[in-house]
Amino acid sequence: MSESLEIAVNDNNFKQEVLDSSLPVLVDFWAEWCGPCKMISPIIGEIAGEYKDKLKVCKVNVEEAPKTSSDYGIMNIPAIFIFKAGEVAEKITGAVPKNHLVSKINPHLG
Repeated sequence: MSESLEIAVNDNNFKQEVLDSSLPVLVDFWAEWCGPCKMISPIIGEIAGEYKDKLKVCKVNVEEAPKTSSDYGIMNIPAIFIFKAGEVAEKITGAVPKNHLVSKINPHLG
């Protein structure tokens, strides 16, 4: 169920899906080979479902979006950014517990 709520984003649609979004956007920078990314992925899915009307959730595979990853200085993954009005409002690195992510998301919701 949550899979459909997470939007796959790449270099071509990043501006449209993330920067131009009217909602705050959680962006999960990840890769197939990344163990911690796989650990946090179900949590990202839960958040996508629980916040579906208040927060857009996007996933950026760093190998498929090299320009975007470079533009935002992604050196370690998972890297979770929260964008608000097209600007980075929060950065979280690593597989963190759900309550930590929620505590970072909530202040940015309308």
